[in-house]
Amino acid sequence: MTSDFEAALVAGDIAALRVIPKADLHNHFTSGGNRDYVREKTGVDVAPLDYVLKSMDEMHEWMDQHIGRAFHGPQGRMIGLETTLAQARLDGVTRLDCGEDVWAMTLWDRDVPRLTETMRAIHARIAPDIEWIPQMGLSRHCPIQYLMEWSAPFLELDFYQSVDLYADEFAQPIEVFKPVYRAAKAKGLRLRAHAGEWGTADDVWQAVEELELDEVQHGIAAASSPQVMRFLADNRIRLNVCPTSNIMLGRVESMATHPIRKLFDAGVIVTVNTDDALMFGIGVTDEYLALYRAGVFTAAELEQIRLNGLTDQPLRP
Repeated sequence: MTSDFEAALVAGDIAALRVIPKADLHNHFTSGGNRDYVREKTGVDVAPLDYVLKSMDEMHEWMDQHIGRAFHGPQGRMIGLETTLAQARLDGVTRLDCGEDVWAMTLWDRDVPRLTETMRAIHARIAPDIEWIPQMGLSRHCPIQYLMEWSAPFLELDFYQSVDLYADEFAQPIEVFKPVYRAAKAKGLRLRAHAGEWGTADDVWQAVEELELDEVQHGIAAASSPQVMRFLADNRIRLNVCPTSNIMLGRVESMATHPIRKLFDAGVIVTVNTDDALMFGIGVTDEYLALYRAGVFTAAELEQIRLNGLTDQPLRP
C-alpha cells in the first residue's frame, strides 16, 4: 500500500511532503534556520550559497561573513537555536538532533545550567511538539584537555542525549578524543562524529572503532570500500547523510551520482538530513524530493529511509 509520503513524492507535492513527519539528525543549529525567520528576528538576510566551495576553510569564511553577524554572542546563538527550531517546525521535522558546542560555556561565564535552561525554554516556546535530542558538540580543533573540562558540566546535567565531533577532520587524530567519548558513553549519550566527509573510507572505520560510535555524520567516503560498507552494515552503524551539503562543498558531483545509493544497496543504514539549512537554502523535504527527482531512490525506498530516521532501532535497507 502506497503511503502518503510516497504519493506526495510521486506527485511532486512539496506542501504535502512538508506536513509528513521526518527527522533531521545532522543539523548545526547556528546555520540551520529559516531565511525569512532569521531576517524577521535579526534584520540580516542570509541569501543561500550559490556556488560550490572548495574547502572547509572557505565554508567557515562564508559562514562568518553571512551568518555569524546574525548570531553573535550568547544571546545571538540562542536566536540561532530558535530559528532552527522554527525551520524544523515549518518543514515537518518531528525529530531533531542539534545542540550547543561545549566551548560556548565560556560565553555564559561557565554557567552550563543557565545555558541549558535557556535552550530548554526556547524549545518549549518555539517547538514543544518536536522531539528534540539535545546534542553536546565538540570541535576537533580544541585540545582534549579543554574538551574534557568543558564537557564535564554538560555531562553532569543528565540532559544531553548525543555527542558529535565536527570541524576539520584532519585537525587531530581521531584517537585523541577517546577520553571524552568514554565519558559520554558512561553517561549513556548516543555517540556520533563527523568522518568520511573529507577523509577516506578507512577514516570512517577507524572513527567507529576508536570512539565506539553509534552513528557517523556524513560517512560518504565509505562507499569507496566494500569492506568498510560491510563493516558498517554488519554493526548497524547509521550514516546521517546530507546530500546538498556534499554537493555544495564539492565532495559529490551531483545528486544523481551521490554515493548514498551505493551505501543503501550495500545494506548500510542511512538517513537524509540538512547539515546547514540556512546556508544551503533547503529543508529535509527538499532533500527527499531532490533525491527522488534525480532518480537516486524510489518513493518506497525514501519512505523506508524517512521511517529509519524516526527511530534509533532502524531496519536494514
